[in-house]
Amino acid sequence: MSAIRIYVPGDASAIAVGADETAAAILTEAALRGVAVKLIRNGSRGMLWREPLVEVETAQGRIAYGPVMEEDVASLFDAEFIEGGAHALHLGLTEELPYLKRQQRLSFERVGVIDPVDLDDYLAHGGYRGLDSALLMEPGAIVMAVSESGLRGRGGAAFPTGIKWKTVLDAQGASAVHDTQGTQKYIVCNADEGDSGTFSDRMLMEGDPFTLIEGMTIAGLAVGATRGYIYLRCEYPHAHRALNAAITTAKARGYLGSDIRSSGKAFELEVRLGAGAYICGEETALLESIEGRRGQIRFKPPLPAIKGLFGQPTVINNVITFASVPIILARGAEHYRNFGMGRSRGTLPIQLAGNIKHGGLVELAFGATLRELLYDYGGGTLSGRPIRAVQVGGPLGAYLPESTFDTPLDYEAFAAIKAMLGHGGIVVFDDTVDMAAQARYAMEFCAVESCGKCTPCRIGSTRGVEVIDRLCSGLDSPKQEALLRDLCETMTFGSLCALGGLTPYPVLSALDHFPEDFRRFSPSPAQLGRAGVGAAA
Repeated sequence: MSAIRIYVPGDASAIAVGADETAAAILTEAALRGVAVKLIRNGSRGMLWREPLVEVETAQGRIAYGPVMEEDVASLFDAEFIEGGAHALHLGLTEELPYLKRQQRLSFERVGVIDPVDLDDYLAHGGYRGLDSALLMEPGAIVMAVSESGLRGRGGAAFPTGIKWKTVLDAQGASAVHDTQGTQKYIVCNADEGDSGTFSDRMLMEGDPFTLIEGMTIAGLAVGATRGYIYLRCEYPHAHRALNAAITTAKARGYLGSDIRSSGKAFELEVRLGAGAYICGEETALLESIEGRRGQIRFKPPLPAIKGLFGQPTVINNVITFASVPIILARGAEHYRNFGMGRSRGTLPIQLAGNIKHGGLVELAFGATLRELLYDYGGGTLSGRPIRAVQVGGPLGAYLPESTFDTPLDYEAFAAIKAMLGHGGIVVFDDTVDMAAQARYAMEFCAVESCGKCTPCRIGSTRGVEVIDRLCSGLDSPKQEALLRDLCETMTFGSLCALGGLTPYPVLSALDHFPEDFRRFSPSPAQLGRAGVGAAA
């Protein structure tokens, strides 16, 4: 009898709630009972409230149990869970669970399904078919396929990926070395996932690292780049190990190196660790860090596509952007473009966090609404209280009230309500939240994380904290509000990068949608006198 395959996630979120202990207990209990098992540490399915989620492979399919703690393991064996037996933690066939069945997973179709570092498992589930197609195409044809798919950058800016790649393909660098076009070019993956409430990059790198490697390799073929770097935040040790293991295997099997799949084409890849600075999520600060300098932004132009890493033409995209490429090459641009709405094509992995009952990852085609995500998938707040606000797009995203919850997930629809989708993170707040405090935090966050290169960001954020404090104290509120709005305008149009330029989004959205929170205190007559208010009377 062959060993029974049991899956326990090795994802950081599952490990944080006891997955390692659960996995060890399963192996121990199986040994005591003489049951032959093969334990696979897969990625997370994205149902974080069910972690550790244990799956067992049966004749009917994979059956899920969760959340399974170390102390639950013995009773699972008693209930014959290895045959799908009934138990209080029994959830049913994994693929039939409503949370997963209603999703449209493209980038994440293998995450939670395969052994992340088993190349044969990856190949068995459609891996490297995109690269096989790309190897038979001319660089311009690869770029055209990406352009026709409608793929836009998933890191926040939503810039059309095909246009960026075409710019690098056509670029001539500062020196002529190595590749077939005579110019050394680079592929850089921004894996410095630092936004609050975001974890899709981490989940993919831990759960399906070969997809990222394949996407970056295809990008290299498309633009004539022979070397790539994954810039990974140092707080992701599990992703670091998974990526390095996958890169080593890909090299050994001919999917990376000087002669990819005996094609005569080369692509080398390595991981570089960042030191945790939020500003290094900005593409030019990231390049400075890779080159061994302090993470400070560069003036633009020139754009990185013209003069990027080491002064050479460089493609910079984030993890989910690169992970979307293999399916475009494997199934065609039209297949990918059939998902979504308007100019927002394909799917977006949404991350539900904060005060939410069912936190986790949901991948859907553009067009789903915030309300659908918050209630149909998220189940409302964990506290059971009404949702008052959500922040979409990380710490620089706008705070949105309930009246906006029917807005579809679409880049242009969000821009129309002065918001942004960003990296797809949604942080939920119930009706106990103090929105003035959240606005103050946005300014304080900017002040702490600023690289210091430009005055509007460096000084403006510090002054912003002070103005919000005066506004909330009730001292000459109309004047302070006007000053705050003027300061935000200066930061928006005067900052050199998005850190200073977007910090006004959470501040002004909180002020516009929740003005009552900025009027908590009524000043005493003595305070009014000291401030000179009403002195003429």
